[in-house]
Amino acid sequence: MKQREILEMIAFICYLCLVLGIGIFFFIKGRKQTGDKAYFLGGRQMNGWVAALSAGASDMSAWVLMGLPGSIYLWGMGQVWISVGLLCGTILAWLFVAPRLRRMSILADDSITIPQFLTKRFKTANPALQIVCALIFCVAYCIYSASSIVACGSLFNRVFGIPSIYAMVGATVIILFYTFMGGFNAVCWTDFFQGLLMLMALMTVPIVASFAMAKPDFMPVAMVVTEENYYNPLSSGTWDWASVKDILSGFGWGLGYFGMPHILVRYMSIKSEKEMKKSRVVGIFWTFLILSMASVVALVAHQYLGSILTADDRSLVFITMVRYMFPALLAGVLLSAILAASMSTADSQLLASSSAFASDLYKPVIHKNATDKEMLWVGRFAVAVIAIIALIIAVNPACGGIMELVECAWGAFGAAFGPAILLALFWKKFTYKGAIAGVIAGFLTDAMWYMFFSGSVKGLTLFNTGIYEIIPGFLVSLFFAIIVSLMDDTPSAEVQALVDAAKKPVE
Repeated sequence: MKQREILEMIAFICYLCLVLGIGIFFFIKGRKQTGDKAYFLGGRQMNGWVAALSAGASDMSAWVLMGLPGSIYLWGMGQVWISVGLLCGTILAWLFVAPRLRRMSILADDSITIPQFLTKRFKTANPALQIVCALIFCVAYCIYSASSIVACGSLFNRVFGIPSIYAMVGATVIILFYTFMGGFNAVCWTDFFQGLLMLMALMTVPIVASFAMAKPDFMPVAMVVTEENYYNPLSSGTWDWASVKDILSGFGWGLGYFGMPHILVRYMSIKSEKEMKKSRVVGIFWTFLILSMASVVALVAHQYLGSILTADDRSLVFITMVRYMFPALLAGVLLSAILAASMSTADSQLLASSSAFASDLYKPVIHKNATDKEMLWVGRFAVAVIAIIALIIAVNPACGGIMELVECAWGAFGAAFGPAILLALFWKKFTYKGAIAGVIAGFLTDAMWYMFFSGSVKGLTLFNTGIYEIIPGFLVSLFFAIIVSLMDDTPSAEVQALVDAAKKPVE
């Protein structure tokens, strides 16, 4: 290993020691704590800063440092509509969903998971919806977590020449360790530091590059080739279907925030109304900075690197910029941001899926009288199993790239749970049967559209619409949820009162 790689490795090791230390700290601190509420929701004691950055970091996985900059670098400003859609979704979720979900989850028998909330919201003991939700969680999170593991493999393979499979195994073990040890507290606090590191890296690179390019003797690494309409937000340069579908699909990404369990539980964990207001401001501003700077990195890289990267290695644009511009030790610190982005998303997904399995599948179906201690160990066992399945998906050469995996899981969650969450929070006449119908219809529509109408699955595509599958999935889910609720019996006065009660502050 060369001297530069050794110094970069030292920076990576220091970072990994930090996150492992956080896991050990919260394991020791929380040994006397019992109950799945403490392990899966941190006892609802998260402060505003930690909850906000944890929600953001668990949302912005490695795609914001690899997938998004790479696409803009190669194809231009027509790719920024995903960022616009995500920012709009973030703002709407923090303003309208976060405060109501926190209040109503407390009023609904102190629910600690999204499936629990969607069941207790209707004052029913029927576990059908919890079971359906838990099964969807486990399937989708295995795919989502695999994207983060793939990113870790690409990072270590590119920087150190380590075979991707070894890097993916190592990353899985580390993520599993501190999630297993510390639970929700460990995940949120590591996400907090990871969110800061991601923001620092994305702001540092374009600023330093801009100063370098301002020098009279600056020469790009390779010849700069700027395609027609590169700086035009309309990918084709005009309002044709190619541009319109990019805009629609970009805003479709924003719909995912209403149904993303590992983000929604951050809202539920905030300890007070005061902290919620703080968290809202921090969360929106952090997301704006992250998405904006990811786009700036891509545009600066286009001028700094020239056309050195092709479509096959476009996701390496951030890594290439950092290694060209900075000395080894500092480059290692900045590249740790990719590791941070990957791990902050994977740990949140593992914890959310394991909590769904333990609280929403194991206890209501397998062992109704499970003790708190048993629930904790079942959750930890589920973390291990889901991590292993995600690793198996990640090492499969046919799994697709980082962005493809994220897109698939994001669409499934947004389509299945987004309409149900919104209706549960704001519509008094929403019923339990309507929720079940909406969740199932949304998930199945998303899956069918992905297979047959998105062009993503070779050999199965009937017609490539170019429309992101979350959009038809969300609309079909909303339609079935409303129609079935209207056909169902009107909810009791007690159930309807929850919607009014959630309008008022709940400490």
